[in-house]
Amino acid sequence: MLVRIVKLTFKKENITSFEQIFQKTKQEIRTFEGCRFLELYQDKKDDRVFFTYSHWEDEQSLEAYRASSFFKKVWSQTKPLFSAKPEAWSVNRIETLN
Repeated sequence: MLVRIVKLTFKKENITSFEQIFQKTKQEIRTFEGCRFLELYQDKKDDRVFFTYSHWEDEQSLEAYRASSFFKKVWSQTKPLFSAKPEAWSVNRIETLN
């Protein structure tokens, strides 16, 4: 399994637009083949900063999603809303404590 964390920083005036895009697309992202989990977080100190946290079966699943026409459409709508370059990490889970 691959865990993907993406940091997104928006212009203050574009936060609502991003939230609307996410609401419209979250189910399709979550049900994309290979996606097993999806969450959205917002920074408590800086409300312009969001993080997506997702689990993918493997790197090939994530890459298939990123190459899809769906992702390209959503990204083209989201990209103009940023105030800083997005940052992304693909990580392997080492341990989970319950």
